[in-house]
Amino acid sequence: MILRIFAVVLLGLSATVAWVWQDYQKFIAQPIVVQQAVIFDIAKGSSFKSIVQQLDDQVSFQSPDIDRLWFKILARQQGLINQLKAGEYELPVGMTPKEFLLLVSSGVTRQHSITFPEGWTFKQLRQALVADKNLKAILSELSDAEILHKIGSDYTHPEGLFFPDTYRFEKHTTDFAILLQAYQKMQQVLTEQWENKQQDLPLKTAYEALILASIVEKETGVIVERPTIAGVFTRRLNKGMRLQTDPTVIYGMGDNYQGNIRKKDLQTLTAYNTYLINGLPPTPIAMPGAEAINAVLHPAKGNSLYFVANGEGGHVFSATLLEHNRAVNIYQRKRK
Repeated sequence: MILRIFAVVLLGLSATVAWVWQDYQKFIAQPIVVQQAVIFDIAKGSSFKSIVQQLDDQVSFQSPDIDRLWFKILARQQGLINQLKAGEYELPVGMTPKEFLLLVSSGVTRQHSITFPEGWTFKQLRQALVADKNLKAILSELSDAEILHKIGSDYTHPEGLFFPDTYRFEKHTTDFAILLQAYQKMQQVLTEQWENKQQDLPLKTAYEALILASIVEKETGVIVERPTIAGVFTRRLNKGMRLQTDPTVIYGMGDNYQGNIRKKDLQTLTAYNTYLINGLPPTPIAMPGAEAINAVLHPAKGNSLYFVANGEGGHVFSATLLEHNRAVNIYQRKRK
């Protein structure tokens, strides 16, 4: 009788163990993300228990109490229970518990990006960084001078010091970290190009090259034209002629610029009005890209000293003032 009872108990225990084992295997193989991808953000200092609870809140476990237990057992079995890393992750449809643990223990977080176009001003750059909700904002608390000090720059004005590009980052990265990366990249690009510059340029420093490159950047969006325009400015500087370029006037006007340059604007002295000042303005007027920097350090040969927009995105170049005035009549005043 006792043997029969023992056999029944053993059989029941075996059946229970078999059911538990099958349920655990089913849990491991069954997707936890079913309908659509889930953005899962683990805060710093989160415990394993809180991470699993957060996952349950977002994906809704079929058997919450049991599934949380299976997660703990699986994590211990895989040696990952203390390896889960903070950050934002994207959980794709079909992800299994094991895949989840491997992902959040790898630290391969979801990546975001921010793009700074060529020709942007520092003001536009700051606004874009502050507006990006995936970045931790600290720039709004810093003045321009404090930013320059914090990035280790000796310059007194931030304009043009940051490289226009697309920067990738994980959520909660500070906006300052992106700014520092852009500054370091500009320093790298500028240094490399300055070391390989054409000889006999009217530029004494890499910073002067940056200033001129920013002007070329604002004068044309046509890449093939940049060396030609740089050539015009180089010859004007060599001859002691004023640059007489509208983008510098606009920059000097600041918020007073409303879309048009009037005659009185050209006659108003600012540090950036190259119709009235000799040589280069004191700082860049925008962020130049690598092509603009390369153009001013390798300007095209020629004899043109003037250019005017042709109304189709490009420019007409002239060697004499007479030729230039004719071009202005044709393309700007629509007179032949």
